[in-house]
Amino acid sequence: MIAWWQIAILTLYAGYQILDELQIYSAMSSPVFAGLVTGLVMGDMRAGLLIGASMQLTVLGVGTFGGASRIDANSGTILATAFSISSGMKPAAAVAAIAVPVASIMIQTDILARFANTFFAHKIDKMVDEYNYKGIERYFLAGALPWALSRMIPVGLALAFGGGFVANLARVLNTSWKWLGDGLATAGAVLPAVGFAILLHYLPVKKHFAYLILGFTVTMLFSTVFGNIQTLGTAMAGVAKTFTTSFNGLSMLAIALIGFAFAAIAYQQSTSTSGSGSSGSGTSDKKPAADEKGEIEDDEL
Repeated sequence: MIAWWQIAILTLYAGYQILDELQIYSAMSSPVFAGLVTGLVMGDMRAGLLIGASMQLTVLGVGTFGGASRIDANSGTILATAFSISSGMKPAAAVAAIAVPVASIMIQTDILARFANTFFAHKIDKMVDEYNYKGIERYFLAGALPWALSRMIPVGLALAFGGGFVANLARVLNTSWKWLGDGLATAGAVLPAVGFAILLHYLPVKKHFAYLILGFTVTMLFSTVFGNIQTLGTAMAGVAKTFTTSFNGLSMLAIALIGFAFAAIAYQQSTSTSGSGSSGSGTSDKKPAADEKGEIEDDEL
């Protein structure tokens, strides 16, 4: 069961995270951070990070433009993490069975919040005509209420009354319907690849395919080398008790720095090329074009 204070904290965080996404921009509105916070509150940070990271990768290439609504991966992460820890459901299965469906359903509450905010928008327009600056500030701050409530109400109700249903679901998926539970776990593990696929669809992969191949190869080689060294060190420590040297695995910071180096090289090459091209007789007004598969090209400086 989920304690009342856990429900209260997670409900308040659900309301805060959408405000952070819209105005504050502190990165506390990302799915991985939602998993971290929920994991800390529920007492299992590892499960929270697993679910949060999976949802973060799932929505890696998903964005919202203008007034468009998108799936609420943060609310899905909160509920999936809370119910996974409280009911003993596998994190991968919780991603597929809870996080993704909840994130999709929450699109409706996002639309409702946008409609509710039109009331305050019209009030602000009226205050602008009257030069009432205090009124503008008041209605601007009041506009945060529909956004926060659009997340707090469904998340709070789900945490308060959905525990029994999820516990029964987890028990069924682990016993009589284990085949379905294993399938959901597999689907949840595959979902991050979907996020990468969406992201790669919009990146200029064709233009920089050499960097893609090189980055993948370097990562795999380093992972293999470091993994074997770590295994060898563990085996030696088991044989020789006096062997105390520890071997760490491959640091993701090292991979990130390699990627940054590739990006810096590509940026320098693109700026030097554009600089030499602009020194000619005139500049081109050609707009970036998308190929037949939708990949955006010529988007570098």
